[in-house]
Amino acid sequence: MDNLTELYCHIDDFYQAFKPQFERQLIENGTKRLRACKISVPEIMTILVLFHQLRYRQFKGFYYHHMLGMMKKDFPDLPSYSRFIELVPRALVPLCAYLKSLMGSCTGISFVDATKLSVCHNRRIKRHKVFEGIAQRGKTSMGWFY
Repeated sequence: MDNLTELYCHIDDFYQAFKPQFERQLIENGTKRLRACKISVPEIMTILVLFHQLRYRQFKGFYYHHMLGMMKKDFPDLPSYSRFIELVPRALVPLCAYLKSLMGSCTGISFVDATKLSVCHNRRIKRHKVFEGIAQRGKTSMGWFY
C-alpha cells in the first residue's frame, strides 16, 4: 500500500467517526443548501494535507500540475480548480479537528523562534510608553534591541 492510500484511509476513518458528531452540532438553516459534489470531504482533506507534505509554494500550481496532471488516475472525479476552491470550506472544520487529533502532548521541550521584534530604537528606550512594563532589552547575534 502506498503513502497516499494510507493517508486517505486514515483521514476517511477519522471523518466517518467525526461526521455524526459534527452534523449534530450544526445549526439548521433552511435557506442554504449543501450541493452534492463528486469529490468527498475526506478526498478534499487528503488533497490539502498532500499539498503541505509535498511542499509546493502555490496551491494553484500544485493543483494544476500535480493533481490534474500526475494524480488524475488516483482522483478521477476532480473538479476544476475554481470549483475545488469553493469546496475547501466544507473540509476546513473536519481538517482542523483531524490535525488536532494528531497533536501530541507537550514533553516540556520547546523550540522558540529567536527573531527579534524591535519596539523602538535604543536611543528612545527611556521615552517609550506603549509597551512600558512589557518590553525588555535583549541581545542576539546581531546586537542589542528593545
